[in-house]
Amino acid sequence: MRMLKPSTPAMPRLALLATACVIAAFVAPGPTLAQETRDSGHWWQPRLVEFDAPGAATTVSPNCGTGCGTVAYGNDDWGDSVGFYTDANVVPHGFLRTPDGRFVSFDAPGAGLGAGLNQGTAAFAINDFGAIVGQFQDPGYVFHSFLRNTDGSFTTFDVPGAGTGAFQGTLAWDIGPWGETAGSYIDGNNAYHGFVRSRSGAITTFDPPGSVYTYVCEETCLNFGGAVTGFYSDATGNTHGFVRDRNGTITTVDVPGATGTAAASITPQGTIGGYYLDTNYVGHGFLRQPNGRFNTFTLPQGGKAPFEGTYAFSINLFGAVTGEYIDATNAVHGFERFGSRYTATFDAPGAGTGAGQGTRPSTNNADGVVAGWWIDATGLNHGFVWVPY
Repeated sequence: MRMLKPSTPAMPRLALLATACVIAAFVAPGPTLAQETRDSGHWWQPRLVEFDAPGAATTVSPNCGTGCGTVAYGNDDWGDSVGFYTDANVVPHGFLRTPDGRFVSFDAPGAGLGAGLNQGTAAFAINDFGAIVGQFQDPGYVFHSFLRNTDGSFTTFDVPGAGTGAFQGTLAWDIGPWGETAGSYIDGNNAYHGFVRSRSGAITTFDPPGSVYTYVCEETCLNFGGAVTGFYSDATGNTHGFVRDRNGTITTVDVPGATGTAAASITPQGTIGGYYLDTNYVGHGFLRQPNGRFNTFTLPQGGKAPFEGTYAFSINLFGAVTGEYIDATNAVHGFERFGSRYTATFDAPGAGTGAGQGTRPSTNNADGVVAGWWIDATGLNHGFVWVPY
C-alpha cells in the first residue's frame, strides 16, 4: 500500500507530483529548548520571522490550490532561503531571500508564464556557494530542471529517457556543494526513476532493486560524499527508504516493525533522518546511523490516529532534526529536535488551526535555522524562517 506524505507539499502545478511517501519505540520527551537554555545559564530567544515575496498572491485561487502564496523550501548555512511564490495571475516564480530580507525573483528560461496556467518556476535547494536548483514547466506542462549559477545565469537540463508529455519530465530537488544535483524523472509511461547529475553534466539514472516507483527526496537528500537518499515502492505497494552511495551501491532502509519507511535527509557523515508508519499508521521520526543502527522518536503532542504523529524532514550537519507533528485535529506544527533530550516546538502567529493548516518546516541549516512555510485559515501559504537563538 503506497503511503501519502503527511502534509502534502505546497506546490504549484509544476510540482503536482504523485508525491507518494510514507508517512519503535517511543522516546520520552525531554525539556523544551527554553528550559535547556535557562538550566545552562543562557537566555536564547527563539524567534520566527514570517515573510511574503513581493508580488505574491494575497488570495487563494482554485488554479493553484494548495500552492497559492509563498513557500520556502530550502536554506543554506549563510541564512539565504529559496522557494517559489505565485503572483496574482497564478504564475509561479522562483525566489531567493537573503538574511536581511531582500528578495530576488527569477524565472527559468522556457518556463510557462501564461496567466492562470500555474506553470512557471520553483526553486528547491541552495548550496553554500549560492547555486540554486529547481524545476519549471514549459507551456506544454512538461517538467524541466535548472541550475541557477552564482552569477544569475541558468543551466537547464533533461534526463535522457524522461517523458515529453504533459506532467512528465525532469524534477531536480537537491544540490551538493560543488554543483552536483539529484532528483527524479518521469518517463513516457509516467513511471518515476532517480537520477544524479555531476557538476560536468553527466547524468546517471537508477532504481533500487524491485522498485516500481523511485523518489529521491527533496532539498537535503544529496550529501557532500555524493550519497543520495529517498524512498521507493515495490510491486506489492510497500514503501521502503533507500540510500545510494557515490559508487552506485543501493541499500534499502526499513525501520524495524514499520509498515512503510521514508528516508528524508542525509548528513555529510551518512546519518539519515526520516519518518515511518507503525502498524496503526501513526507517524514517527527516525535516525539511521551509518552503521545501520536506528533511533526512533515521537513528539507527545502528535495525534494518535492514522497519519497523525511525528514526521522528520531534515537533519543538519550536527544532527539537529526538524519536521512537523500533526495533532488530533490534523493541524500541522513545527519542531526541531536537538539530540535526545531537547526539543523545541513552534507555530507561526498567523497560522491556521484547521485540518491541513499550520506551520510546516522544510529544511534546517548548520546553525539550526529552519526554513519553511505556514498556511493561514484561508489556505494561503506564507514563508518563514525560525531562528533557535
